[in-house]
Amino acid sequence: MNALLALPILLPLFGAALSIGAGRSRLAQRLIGVVTLSAVAVTSVLLLVRVDDQGPVAGHAGGWRAPVGITFVADRLAAMMLVVSVVVLLAVLVFAIGQPGAEDAHVGFHPVYLVLASGVSAAFLTGDLFNLFVAFEVMLMASYVLITLGGRADQVRSGMTYVVISLVASTLFLASLALVYAATGTVNLADLGPKIAALPDGFRSALAVLLIVVFGIKAAIFPLFFWLPDSYPTAPTPVTAVFAGLLTKVGVYAIIRTQTLLFPEGTRPGTLLLVVAGLTMVVGVFGAVTQHDIKRILSFHIVSQIGYMVMGLGLFTIAGLAGAIFYILHHIVVKTTLFLTGGLIEHAGGTGRLSRLGEMARRAPVLAVLFLVPALSLAGIPPLSGFVAKFALVGAGTETSHYWLVSVSIVVSLLTLFSMMKIWSGVFWSPAEGAPDGTPHVVGRLGGPWLMVAPTAVLAGLTLCIALAAGPLYAFSERAAADLLDPAAYVGAVLGR
Repeated sequence: MNALLALPILLPLFGAALSIGAGRSRLAQRLIGVVTLSAVAVTSVLLLVRVDDQGPVAGHAGGWRAPVGITFVADRLAAMMLVVSVVVLLAVLVFAIGQPGAEDAHVGFHPVYLVLASGVSAAFLTGDLFNLFVAFEVMLMASYVLITLGGRADQVRSGMTYVVISLVASTLFLASLALVYAATGTVNLADLGPKIAALPDGFRSALAVLLIVVFGIKAAIFPLFFWLPDSYPTAPTPVTAVFAGLLTKVGVYAIIRTQTLLFPEGTRPGTLLLVVAGLTMVVGVFGAVTQHDIKRILSFHIVSQIGYMVMGLGLFTIAGLAGAIFYILHHIVVKTTLFLTGGLIEHAGGTGRLSRLGEMARRAPVLAVLFLVPALSLAGIPPLSGFVAKFALVGAGTETSHYWLVSVSIVVSLLTLFSMMKIWSGVFWSPAEGAPDGTPHVVGRLGGPWLMVAPTAVLAGLTLCIALAAGPLYAFSERAAADLLDPAAYVGAVLGR
């Protein structure tokens, strides 16, 4: 099997095993984690370059050819998701090392974190539905440990909610697998397309909707998002940042992959997806503007921004899918940066409640800049990456005459700006109205320890780089979108046709 496909999955598992063996030495665990994810990042970049130059690449575990064996495959979308995910995982790991109490008190943090990284890689690279299920379960096991680190009552309660909802999604996923296999005799993604196309219309439509529900729970689309705002804010900042930036996007990736690869043109539930996209945007942003805690505001915005990605998919055009892909790239980096900045604010101010923070622009000007850049990008202010992503989606929606959804997306952007300025005013300008809930730290003008500030600054700079390289990145997104709408190369790489 191609090493470039296997290493992003195997290296983190090998690193996790080494990290368990080095549990007595926190320095060794940190070194193993950083080196492992750095190696995965290099491997992922090489894979992306190869895929963009030569087309999709596939490998078969044990030499068993598809559709019988276990297949791993990378196309432009999978390779891009893998690269940006590993970069974010590495940055957040460095942040966790720098944050007091985030990982130094828990011997299991580093091994579990690496297992999570392996699950994320497997989700992007797997070529069949069953192993996608396995990848989700690997992420779920690691996520439950990470989300309850610290053992506080609110963390355990939120963690139980997260696990119960995830288990419901897993049960539905298994039911979907059983239905698909019973109807087609295969779970290989490349082999499923023509076989699902031959199914009766009603059954095919039911499968499409069922898979949207399964992955929609993990992506937190309307009305399946209710678990997210209560689960994420209670976790440690590095864990919340990874969950917010990556895990919901794995769900979005699965929706995009299955809806474009398994269901032929003309049978896809485009109208349903567009309605869900609009409702997800609106409900998420209204939830955000009513909150008064930084992490809860940002958590509701995860929901809202997912709506933009689903909007691009629901159009089922090259422009729409290209906009969705670019939006995912932008959002993973921006949302992770915002949650890391939120962690720095809590570290410096002792709380995340807006009413008990204030005047940080004077005390920690670097922190103010680190928040402002991704906040304005999330709201879609030009010339930042969020503006490019939203402009692409607005253009795609206008081309297909979905003016109502375009109008909704613009209004939601304005409300997003309002909520971001609410945080800016409460944290950086207004005086505090009360004592913080926790103990503030003396942080200096940087806003925190340099190992926390440095990766946050790198990701904030990466958002600017995405804007500066918007032309080439959007062109890449268009090529990835064309591959999705015409999966012949993907199918050929897997089945050898």
